[in-house]
Amino acid sequence: MRLTQEGHLLQLTWMPRFFPVNCYLIEEEDGLTLIDAAMPFSVQGIMDTATKLNKPVNRIILTHAHGDHVGALDELKKRLPAALVYISERDSALLRGDRSLRADELQTPIKGSVPAKITTVPDILLREGDAIGSLTAISTPGHTPGSMSYLDQRTGALVVGDAFQTFRRTAVSGTVVPLFPFPAMATWNKAKALESAMKLLRLSPKLLAVGHGNLLKAPVEQMKFAIKQAEEMQKKGGN
Repeated sequence: MRLTQEGHLLQLTWMPRFFPVNCYLIEEEDGLTLIDAAMPFSVQGIMDTATKLNKPVNRIILTHAHGDHVGALDELKKRLPAALVYISERDSALLRGDRSLRADELQTPIKGSVPAKITTVPDILLREGDAIGSLTAISTPGHTPGSMSYLDQRTGALVVGDAFQTFRRTAVSGTVVPLFPFPAMATWNKAKALESAMKLLRLSPKLLAVGHGNLLKAPVEQMKFAIKQAEEMQKKGGN
């Protein structure tokens, strides 16, 4: 596991050169907030990092319910029974393994590894604008119908799950990066993903933290370029 720290944010990365999977610990005055639960084998790395920081993990927040973001959730909840689990109201259905679409949603198939055996029941269902410690929840559908991002109001750090990737190239969810196409392959709706990317750009983040790839400092210009690429490719009807 690789550990990278920027201010209050710690990025934990597994398989950084081949198939990077990230989760994040956010330091708060009362302890730690974990964003995403990575893979089943990530449990010990998360626990060890929290132990070294000598702070309790009080909250587990999920950006979305794909398997590489919730894989360690059940075991973490067993080891951290007091930690509250948060996910968007919409993706709470995916966490239960329910791929069905709602009547008001674009009827494109939900893709990616939706878990089938997660037993953890979320404590709090999030909606746009909810505050979780220093973080504000931002609805960013596209990769999944209920994907959410989280902005640290203290620092401008923005944790976006798979709304963007930075591995191999900075790209909007749904834009195929040939050397790492997997986030695009797992994207529910590219048009919604592009709308959400534009929404995130308007926040002018100071740091972009993604599910797959390195932290990106002063990310605005690279986000703009990724959005432009996504717009051009969607106009052409391709990836």
